[in-house]
Amino acid sequence: MAETDQASDIPAADPDALDSLHTLPLSIIPLETAGLLKVQMIKNARLESVIEIFSDGTAGSGQVSSNELTQFFSDNGGALQRDIVMLDRLAMLESFDIYSLRIELRKLDIGFENYDALQISEKKRAELTDYMRAFTRPLMNRVYGGEDNEISDVSEILAMLTKPNREEAMRQLRAIADDLQIDILEVPQFLERYGDLFLSISYFRSCLDNLMKQVPVYLDWLNESLSSTQIANDPNQKRIVQEVDTQLNEISTSIVGRFEFFDLRSRDFWDDINADSFREFQKLITGHHTTIGAVLCGLAVKMDLWNQRFPSHGGGPTKRLEFTMSEIRPGLSRIMEIENRMGAAS
Repeated sequence: MAETDQASDIPAADPDALDSLHTLPLSIIPLETAGLLKVQMIKNARLESVIEIFSDGTAGSGQVSSNELTQFFSDNGGALQRDIVMLDRLAMLESFDIYSLRIELRKLDIGFENYDALQISEKKRAELTDYMRAFTRPLMNRVYGGEDNEISDVSEILAMLTKPNREEAMRQLRAIADDLQIDILEVPQFLERYGDLFLSISYFRSCLDNLMKQVPVYLDWLNESLSSTQIANDPNQKRIVQEVDTQLNEISTSIVGRFEFFDLRSRDFWDDINADSFREFQKLITGHHTTIGAVLCGLAVKMDLWNQRFPSHGGGPTKRLEFTMSEIRPGLSRIMEIENRMGAAS
């Protein structure tokens, strides 16, 4: 059915919509066609960007390419065609996580201005508190001398640092300002940038940890198909199983190594804190945002599909191989290429 509503009828954004690596709510994009603001762009099994017109547990997911949108929405004064051009540019993005979007939307120059909207939800921030503690511990130790503080949310960590409650803490913040060659009044702004930088690492590490729990289980599930005489005795089928196993293991090992490198550089920063070291560290982390997002997005799409299709991780050998060939294997080489390219540049 054609869409004729006016753009004033913009739906409220789902507060959790931007927590995903592979889902982009189009309500945040400056599109002219009102109906498009009610749907989302997602990555499919082949890691292609498609528009999800509907999604429910019974009918499944209705996915179309941008050039098929004319079948669902009317083109009022050429608005739809202009939107399709914009969607085609968005479709080139490798990941829809907010940290990649902050970088890539500026490059696309599509009129997007609401960068303040690119935030993870409060629920997700709370989930990342333990990760943030690990990254902010050196700063907390310096300001508060290792004092044990009960913290339940990321925002509390930043509040403690921007509004220290002891004179010694204030003295330490002045020392940090001197080290960074900034005025004491600029320290809150530095801490905000610092907090956001490590929130991004915490977000990606959380995604990585979740995937690293799933990938080995999936590979065990896949390799069990080799117990089938038919598959084990078929060189082509056996090769596919071994190829997917090798690729996923290599991707996993490489990206885990990247995060270990970040940990090392983080410790180096606090050993010699100064303005240049922070800028270099910030540049290092943000320089990896889009490729980390791309790799994790691709893996997340694959593992989500596996869990949806085989929720109890059952299925016979033939079904396992068919699923792997149709849903897991496509796009793996692309993920591996991205990870290897960035890994070599580290």
